[in-house]
Amino acid sequence: MTRLFQTVAALCLAALPVQAVELGDDGLHKPAWLRETFKDLREDLAEANAEGKRLLISVEQRGCIYCTRMHEEVLVDPEIDRLIRDNYFVIQMNLFGDVEVTDFDGAALPEKDMAARWGVMFTPTFIFLPEEVAEGATAADSAVAMMPGAFGKGTTSALLTWVKDHGYKNGEHFQKFLARQMLPAE
Repeated sequence: MTRLFQTVAALCLAALPVQAVELGDDGLHKPAWLRETFKDLREDLAEANAEGKRLLISVEQRGCIYCTRMHEEVLVDPEIDRLIRDNYFVIQMNLFGDVEVTDFDGAALPEKDMAARWGVMFTPTFIFLPEEVAEGATAADSAVAMMPGAFGKGTTSALLTWVKDHGYKNGEHFQKFLARQMLPAE
């Protein structure tokens, strides 16, 4: 009986997520590194720059199984968590939310309309912004990278590193950078 109980208990524990991330009243995951702002992207970019960090917009939705996977399996990885904490100023948008967002060009719309304006159709979508945005440009126009969908630890870590290190400026396509990162160490 004891061996059976131990086996069942071990199987139940193995089925639990690695680490639960708190859900907010809006049903979205709220990791400790997430910033609460007024969602004026011009102000958010200025604050990110003042901290020496990159602005990252995470578009999510309530009940998104892929968002849950990212928050409970990928973003909690110690290396990825450290990359985010050290290098990114992350704000969150709800794909179907009504909170007003002000884009870089001054347009103010509810989250759901801003996401549509930017062409976001899938959650999660990570939108990585440069340190400077041209006058009159939108977040979608200015993004140095957009990651629609849930990816594994390797791809996520590589993208966070590629953006942090301005890999998009040296002409190396992200997929080539990723392939180099995935090569076994010699």
